[in-house]
Amino acid sequence: MSRKKKHPEHANHERWLVSYADFITLLFAFFVVLYSSSQVDHKKVGKLARAIEVAFQAMGVFPASGASVPLQADGEIAPGSIQMLQNVQPTASIGRLVSPSEGELGAATENGGVANLQKELQKALAPEIFKKDISLRMEPDGLVISLREVGFFASGSADLRTTAMPAFRRIAQVLLERPYQIRIEGHTDNVAIHTAKFASNWELSTARAIEVIRLLISDMGFPPERLSAGGYGQFHPVASNGTEEGRSQNRRVDIVILRPSPAVNSETATQASSQGTTSGSGSPANIVPDFPSVVETNAKPSPSKAEPQ
Repeated sequence: MSRKKKHPEHANHERWLVSYADFITLLFAFFVVLYSSSQVDHKKVGKLARAIEVAFQAMGVFPASGASVPLQADGEIAPGSIQMLQNVQPTASIGRLVSPSEGELGAATENGGVANLQKELQKALAPEIFKKDISLRMEPDGLVISLREVGFFASGSADLRTTAMPAFRRIAQVLLERPYQIRIEGHTDNVAIHTAKFASNWELSTARAIEVIRLLISDMGFPPERLSAGGYGQFHPVASNGTEEGRSQNRRVDIVILRPSPAVNSETATQASSQGTTSGSGSPANIVPDFPSVVETNAKPSPSKAEPQ
């Protein structure tokens, strides 16, 4: 009895059916992925849009207004709003969306200018800084260039040392290139002075500040309207007067490069300076409009600094 042989085409037909089923499964999976990727989680988009809106308004980039991204009760962004956002052209000008920065952002830019000035002065005054004849520090009013007595003045004298003139000229050359208002402050230690020329520390500190003003105007060509002077005696120490080293640091003339207030333009600041006001800190200063008129001394409270002993 003969056995019928299975035709080879039947086996090939079964393999084709299996391959076709796999292909349909893969095709279905492909369309599922496409469909899923085209869907938007409306709730997440709504929360993100609201968070971005609040953040930009808090930074002052966009002004606050009654308009807001409309959300549904469940927190999802409305379908019409989604379509509106999708229709926004990505080539829109950023300049029309973001207004020019003001306030704190402008102040940050200005602070960067003062920081760059500090680096330039550190480079120009490196030898004197190394010898501790000069120190630089940032204070709320601005950048302070502190000229210590040991390097710039003889004890009890208001005349600038001849050996200090090269460093003084370097300071003036750097500051002449910048438009900042400058306040010159004379300071002493708490050891009382009484000589034929100076009856008190008030007079010595004021005379030293005036001498620096005179040199800036007459020798360096500084515009007088950019300058002011004050004498503070022993009442603003930067170190303890209980040690010789501390007293040496307190005997100084500070050149204060004042930060302009972001709320006041340069024209207003110049007018204020010519009328006897000072920096954005609000501290009064003594202006020298017609050198060499006498400068009235002025003491300002400084609870944060060390008290004289």
